Amino acid sequence: MTRPDPRSGAAAGAALGVAGLAAVAVHDLVQKKHAVLRNYPVLGHARFLLEDIRPELQQYFIERNWDGRPYDRDVRSIIYERAKGIHGEQAFGTERDVNEMGYEYLVHSVAPVPELKEPPRVRIGGPDCTQPYDMSLLNVSAMSFGALSANAIRALNKGAALGGFAHDTGEGGLSPYHEENGGDLIWELGTGYFGARTKDGDFDPDEFADKAGKEQVKCVSLKLSQGAKPGVGGVLPGAKVTKEIAKIRDVPRGEKCVSPSAHRVFSTPTELIEFVARMRDLSGGKPAGFKLCVGSRVEVLAICKAILEVGTAPDFIIVDGSEGGTGAAPLEFEDHVGMPLTQGLMLVHNALVGTGLRDRIRIGASGKVAASNDIVKRLIQGADYTNAARAMMMAVGCIQAQMCNR
Repeated sequence: MTRPDPRSGAAAGAALGVAGLAAVAVHDLVQKKHAVLRNYPVLGHARFLLEDIRPELQQYFIERNWDGRPYDRDVRSIIYERAKGIHGEQAFGTERDVNEMGYEYLVHSVAPVPELKEPPRVRIGGPDCTQPYDMSLLNVSAMSFGALSANAIRALNKGAALGGFAHDTGEGGLSPYHEENGGDLIWELGTGYFGARTKDGDFDPDEFADKAGKEQVKCVSLKLSQGAKPGVGGVLPGAKVTKEIAKIRDVPRGEKCVSPSAHRVFSTPTELIEFVARMRDLSGGKPAGFKLCVGSRVEVLAICKAILEVGTAPDFIIVDGSEGGTGAAPLEFEDHVGMPLTQGLMLVHNALVGTGLRDRIRIGASGKVAASNDIVKRLIQGADYTNAARAMMMAVGCIQAQMCNR
């Protein structure tokens, strides 16, 4: 009697296992209930498995502080409920617990005002602006096409259109994908002047006027620096400069695309204010302003002095905190350079108040803004409105997938 070959049985078992995993993967990819499984088919089930074996392993970490000391029973219960998505509207325990754990908190009133029927908006546009814009309190912060894919840009602008808020283009130029769904746009111009650039890399006023005059463009913004990499420009390798990106940015196809660290069309605070005023005139009187990560207090005061001397003011200033993120920055800059949003925002607000300019200039704030409590916090610190990037990227899934440009 011939014995069965055990290897054939092992092969059949392996084939069944592979087929089973493939079926699970297909199910995970097509289902729409769990984002974790959709982004991480098969492997994502490990997360739910850990929830089932929590009593021995997960419970240890959920019940203890970073140094091994157990949390109070009430705090422990709240952490567990938040992790499970239960009672998300409850705060972190009592005020004493919150303070001991190092969390910030907002104070409330015993006489709250009635809830507004419509979301509040902020009018952007000083005395020299002829086309003011009513800005939402939360908007899509600057993210460029090229760094994000065409579909991501489409999704963000569609969300802006549905939600009634504005979408900042980032410094990568005004692409057709920004315009497809009709959401309000803030056109940002950086040190490379992409989309309004001469062959020599200078500012092209005619091209700028043509694009800034579009109905969908509500404001124009000049980027001085950004929180995640203040004082540093950027480089897009030639291999990534496709025909499409080259056309949108006005740069040669296949050649290294350099965004300088500083502007070449102005070099003093006075020239900065004059250039912003020129942007406003070229756009047909739309709100014009600039964005910066605050560094030196002296520089902020010098800009305020220049505004008083020139006699015209930017319609808005966006303060970007050093906690802002980016996909292209040296870690030393990302982690250690630039003023955090709280300090930078309050410095700019106080400087404008002290120089008598605050009522003419609106302030935007960006840097890890995500939830309503973040908005309220920044309004308290001096902002008129906020911008969010990270939360928007999480909403479209590109942070989870780690493939934002695809």
